[in-house]
Amino acid sequence: MFKTVLTAFTGTCRQPALVRNYGKHNKKFLYKDGVKINNIYFYPNSECSSHKLPEAGEPSKLFRVRRIKPVKGCPHWEKRILRDLGLYEVNAVAVVKNIPENNARLWKVKHLVEVLPITFPHGEPTAADIDYTFLKEDGSCVVVKELDTRTVRDKRLEAAVQFTQTEERMDGETLRKDSRLKWLNPW
Repeated sequence: MFKTVLTAFTGTCRQPALVRNYGKHNKKFLYKDGVKINNIYFYPNSECSSHKLPEAGEPSKLFRVRRIKPVKGCPHWEKRILRDLGLYEVNAVAVVKNIPENNARLWKVKHLVEVLPITFPHGEPTAADIDYTFLKEDGSCVVVKELDTRTVRDKRLEAAVQFTQTEERMDGETLRKDSRLKWLNPW
């Protein structure tokens, strides 16, 4: 009877439910099939085939960091790290460089913050584009190019003249009558 209960509670990707481990486990023996990508070892689960390795790409130069949890009850060193990063206020957002010193600080407060890599879909901004640049919530930094105001103004004037000269447009009196009829009989 005990064997039937034990096999009923075990899954395909897990070890048996009633295993007792005494002492320290030798992780070198367990994790011997690691794949090294960019100085990080990944250990894919061989039993579950749905696990895939991350794609190695170009790392982001900047991170968008947002505090998502309160600091009440946190130790003073975590509060100091958040204050140094500029994340001590509620829902504060900071832009942080992707350097080892900042990554070590973010690792210590990873349970309190959300880290997103900043992408540049329209190219990186230059010094002249600073006024036309904004950062979205998904981490994309958008550069809005300056429009040629003369062509936009000419197109608007031409559209306004064309609208006033059309015969099919409704004048103010017709709009007032139509709105009044819809108000009196909405159905």
